[in-house]
Amino acid sequence: MRRRPGIAGIQRDVQTREQYRSTGEEVRRANLQQMKDQLSLFKSKLEQFAVQHKADIRRDPVFRAQFHTMCANIGVDPLASNKGMWNELLGFGDFYYELGVQLVEACLASRPLNGGLMELGQLRGAVERRRGSRSDPVSEDDIVRAIRKLKVLGGGIDIVTIGRGTYIRSVPGEFNTDKNKVMELAQAAGYISAAELASRVGWSSQRSERVLAELLKEGMAMVDDGAPDKVRLYWFPALTAQQQ
Repeated sequence: MRRRPGIAGIQRDVQTREQYRSTGEEVRRANLQQMKDQLSLFKSKLEQFAVQHKADIRRDPVFRAQFHTMCANIGVDPLASNKGMWNELLGFGDFYYELGVQLVEACLASRPLNGGLMELGQLRGAVERRRGSRSDPVSEDDIVRAIRKLKVLGGGIDIVTIGRGTYIRSVPGEFNTDKNKVMELAQAAGYISAAELASRVGWSSQRSERVLAELLKEGMAMVDDGAPDKVRLYWFPALTAQQQ
C-alpha cells in the first residue's frame, strides 16, 4: 500500500517548485538583459557606421537601400522622426520629405496622360528629371519608402502590383481585383478588347464591359475604334509608356 505524502513532503514539493520558478525567472531576466545589451551595442555600431559612411549613404542609392535593410534587422527606422538622431546624422527626414513632394508633383503632372497610374521605373525617371543632375540620385527603393511615408497622410497614393510590374496609383478610389486582372492581361500588348477579356478570363460580356468602362471613366484607359476589324480596343497609357 502506497503511503500518501505528509505535510512536510508537500511543503518540500512546494519549495522545490518555487525554487525552480525563481531560477527560471532569473534566467529569463538575464537573457532579456543580454539581448538588450546586444541590441544597444548593435545600434551604437550602426550609428558609428552611419557617421563613417554618411557620404556614401546619401550618394549611392544601392548602398542606402542596404543600410535601410541593416536598420530594419535590428528594429531601427531612420525615417521614424524628422527630429531624431538619424535625421541629424544623415538628413533622411529632409531627403524623403523632398522626394515625397517631387513624386507627388510628377504623378499629378502625368495624370492627364495615364489616369493616375504610373509604372515605378517611369516615376523614378520623372522624379530624377525634376531633381536635376546635381541632386543626390534616387532608387526605386527610395521611391517606395517615400510613398509608404506619404500613405500615413492619406491622399490616395498607393503601390499596386500588376502582373510582374509595380505601379504607383495616385488617384483615390478602389483598384479591385477585376481592374488588376484587366491590366495584367493587357500588359503584353498595352491594350485589350472586351471580347478578348471575356474569352481569356471566362467573364460574361457584361462584366467585361463594366470593368473596362470603369477604367475608362477613371482615365486609366483610352478607346481606339480605328482597328481594321472594327473591334473597340482599350489602351492603357501606363502600360504602353513602360514599353517605350
